[in-house]
Amino acid sequence: MSAAAVSGSRAIEQIKSLIAEGRLRPGERLPTEREFAARLGISRSSMREAIRALTVLGVLEARHGSGIYVTRLEAGELLETLGVVADLSRGPQLVELLEIRRLLESAAAAIAAARITPEQLDEVRVHLDAMYATEEPGDILAHDLAFHRAIAAATGNATLVAVLEGLSSRSFRARVWRGYRQEGAFDRTRHEHARIHQAREDRDPEAARAAAASHVRGVEDWLRSQLD
Repeated sequence: MSAAAVSGSRAIEQIKSLIAEGRLRPGERLPTEREFAARLGISRSSMREAIRALTVLGVLEARHGSGIYVTRLEAGELLETLGVVADLSRGPQLVELLEIRRLLESAAAAIAAARITPEQLDEVRVHLDAMYATEEPGDILAHDLAFHRAIAAATGNATLVAVLEGLSSRSFRARVWRGYRQEGAFDRTRHEHARIHQAREDRDPEAARAAAASHVRGVEDWLRSQLD
């Protein structure tokens, strides 16, 4: 690693430490580039590199004509890059992401079964019914995404919602639905969604966990078969 890269990495860590320690707060404007570089004892080029990197990660944001600010540091903003990883992943790496999703999706289903409100149950039911009412892959995909988002939201855990959103790549799900359509597996996956929903209606966390894990495992197995 070059000296410039090392200096840039050090600058990134210094800025992150200031935020973690509360010396830079969400929504706060950073000092000017010159002032901030002098304060941290680094070059202006290293400061620019650090700001650029942290902006890409969603930690900082540039406001035209105003300056650089710390973002709200919400999970959804900080984890946006995870969605890019899911969109661009292929082959074995995509299988690994699905394994992670299976673990988290099943945990989310279990938590949601214990916490979901009647209104949230009704919302999930709307998307489940819509999946049964159509044979159009695009519509099924849209309601599939909404179904799983509603489950995640019912956990009340914003960070878990953001992670699952990142792992639920729309482009990947579209590829899965195309494959399922070719194999005539729509009925099977509808049934899997119905099992997940029934477990939540029954307020049975373990049944919800098992149903969600089985559902994502089915996607994993399908993808492995495509790779083979």
